[in-house]
Amino acid sequence: MVQQVRPREPQYSCVVPIDSITGNAEEEIIAFGVTAEDAKNEAMRLLSSTYGCSEAQINELLLQARIEPLAQWCAKPNNVSC
Repeated sequence: MVQQVRPREPQYSCVVPIDSITGNAEEEIIAFGVTAEDAKNEAMRLLSSTYGCSEAQINELLLQARIEPLAQWCAKPNNVSC
């Protein structure tokens, strides 16, 4: 049985590496949104409000970002996952 997508719940993540601004190796933030654009906008908001990034810094960081659909969970009979 496949879990159904719920309207207005996050369906995308935006993963942004921030090691260049924090100095911590492999550090990243993950923002979520109903659409890919929503996830990107949330990442931009976090970079601005939490890390004080300028628009130029945000644009540079977003060049390295990954926007990915969230995997839907599913299960098959006999507890075999897919």
